Amino acid sequence: QVQLVESGGGLVQAGDSLRLSCAASGRTSSTYRMGWFRQAPGKEREFVAAIKWSTDATYYAGSVEGRFTISKENAKNTLYLQMNSLLVEDTAVYYCAADSRGPYYSLRYDRGYDYWGQGTQVTVSS
Repeated sequence: QVQLVESGGGLVQAGDSLRLSCAASGRTSSTYRMGWFRQAPGKEREFVAAIKWSTDATYYAGSVEGRFTISKENAKNTLYLQMNSLLVEDTAVYYCAADSRGPYYSLRYDRGYDYWGQGTQVTVSS
C-alpha cells in the first residue's frame, strides 16, 4: 500500500504561481510512475502531468505544458507540481496519483494509477 498526501493548494490571483507537494509513504519502492490530475466543479477528472520514477521522463496535458512543471525528490519520496502563470480555468481540486503496476494502462487516464491522494483545492481568481 502507498499513502499519498497533497499540500500546497490555496487561493491565488491569475498570473500567480503555486507549488503543490505530494508526500508518499508506505511501499514506495514499487512506484513505477506518479502523476497529477485535477477536477473542476461539474467536470470529469483530467490528466495534468506525470513522471516516470526511474527515468524522470515527464508528460503534460496540452493545457498546462509550458506553464506547469512536474518534478520529484527521491530522498523525500515527494512529488511536486510547480504551477506558473495560473489561469482562472486552472481552478480545481488537484489529486496526486501513483502507479505500482507498470505500463499496462495509459498514464493519461485514471486507471493508469492504483493509489490516490485526497486532493488539494486550487482556486485562481481573476
